[in-house]
Amino acid sequence: MIRIPRGLVVGILLIMVLTSCWDRRELNELGILAGVAIDKVGNQYQLSVQVVVPGEVGTRARKYGAPVTLFQATAPTLFEAFRKLTETSPRKIYTAHIRVLILSEAIAQEGIAKVLDLLVRNPETRVDYYVMVARKTSAENILKILTPLDNIPAEALFHSLDTSSKVWAPITKVTVDILIDQLMTKGMNPVLPGISIVEHGLAENKVEDIDPPVKLRYSGLAAFKNDKLVGWLTTDEGKGYNYIQNQVKSTVGTIHCPDGKLISLEVLRSHTDVKSFMEQEDPYMQVAIKMDVNIGEVTCHINLNEPQTIEWLQKEAEHDLEALMKKSVEVMQKKYKVDIFGFGQATYEASPKLWKSIGDDWDNHFADLKVVYQTSINIRNIGMITNSVEKRMKEK
Repeated sequence: MIRIPRGLVVGILLIMVLTSCWDRRELNELGILAGVAIDKVGNQYQLSVQVVVPGEVGTRARKYGAPVTLFQATAPTLFEAFRKLTETSPRKIYTAHIRVLILSEAIAQEGIAKVLDLLVRNPETRVDYYVMVARKTSAENILKILTPLDNIPAEALFHSLDTSSKVWAPITKVTVDILIDQLMTKGMNPVLPGISIVEHGLAENKVEDIDPPVKLRYSGLAAFKNDKLVGWLTTDEGKGYNYIQNQVKSTVGTIHCPDGKLISLEVLRSHTDVKSFMEQEDPYMQVAIKMDVNIGEVTCHINLNEPQTIEWLQKEAEHDLEALMKKSVEVMQKKYKVDIFGFGQATYEASPKLWKSIGDDWDNHFADLKVVYQTSINIRNIGMITNSVEKRMKEK
């Protein structure tokens, strides 16, 4: 007869106990959260959550109504507001699948650090969702808009921002983990995308209209000083910011021809290096950018077969690119005095000893910081025709 040691039996029993689903939660007991909106009502937080309606998602014709629903609660703290949601929600809100966090301008102006604390502290909440600021409307209103192509509006917001940031230079995407890193990094202040509501009336004498009367649109970048909103960047300033940050993967820019018409350039590749140097014991920044582009559209009368024309186009593109970056830096230096570009971080990495002496007063140093730009643009392809279609028609 084989005798099994008593210790082995005890160990097997412990393993069986420890591997059981002690924290199991049934799916039909949870409300799957897709988006969170946070507003300020007096001295309290108003929490709005967009929750998926399982029976209405993934079907061609919805049975009862919208594929998502909205629950709200107001409380002095966000933690309390989340628990208070159970007053109206029949299920406990499950935060592991959050896609977007929308903050009101009032929250952003007051400070976002304490708002982020709860969501980052929660171990079941992942950190790859996008954070944005509701512009000229409440965060709650953003979550109420249904989107035409995606059943779940929060999912549509996520994918729209993800796509736009890859092909359009004024837009940037920021996940909550990157936002936390920026808040914790010396010599760096965060930037978040803005989201707004666009409304228009239905056309007269039409029963149906394929253009929804209400849409969501990403508009502008919100600039922060530490965790507080200080202002908004325009489209061109947003482009300059993203070029400096090496965050432009592809986009389209235009060059003015001598006759006033335009040439469109498609950015294929862009790479930026930002370095800090010393000049007479004062730091200065060097922003060096290299870019490959294609000619995408020609509306003016120029001959692209001539080498001097291509050289002229490259110089004009380099000049305009430098102007974009200068404009973005100058508005932050003169108007807001806030370093959103990480120039302070570059200075700290280049000379920790220097940073020790100027870091506490970096905002004032940043306002007078010298920035040198080096731009290099290479036109790779002019397309299948050398002149505009309009010009070729006139030459018949």
